[in-house]
Amino acid sequence: MVHITDEMKEIVGRSKGFAVATATKEGEPNVVPVAFGKVLPEDEILLMDIFMKKTEENIKANPRVAISVWDLDTLRGYQFKGIVRIETSGAIFDEGVKMVKAMMPELNPKAAVIVKVDSIYVTSPGPDAGKIVE
Repeated sequence: MVHITDEMKEIVGRSKGFAVATATKEGEPNVVPVAFGKVLPEDEILLMDIFMKKTEENIKANPRVAISVWDLDTLRGYQFKGIVRIETSGAIFDEGVKMVKAMMPELNPKAAVIVKVDSIYVTSPGPDAGKIVE
């Protein structure tokens, strides 16, 4: 089981956005920017679906995703890979709606996209770039 460290949580918290990559069942890639996200427990990341269309279709066909986050001030970054589940009600969805509404009350989230992280890679520049975090 992977562990999202405090440093990784800090980078996720400071990030101005998330690059979320999905693929069709046939492997056709798709990457979208997502503005609202955060770490849940030690091994999950919450992203809020507000405008996702192709991403949602891809997740239903192929639930594996990759998320890249970075801190532009320190140039530290990570890529998180895992399996997605989608929730449209419940405590996690409600928590995500509050997060979105606090920043942009006019938006209406459709779903919580929850990624169970199974691998983490370094994306910071330097000799460890691309290295899996164990």
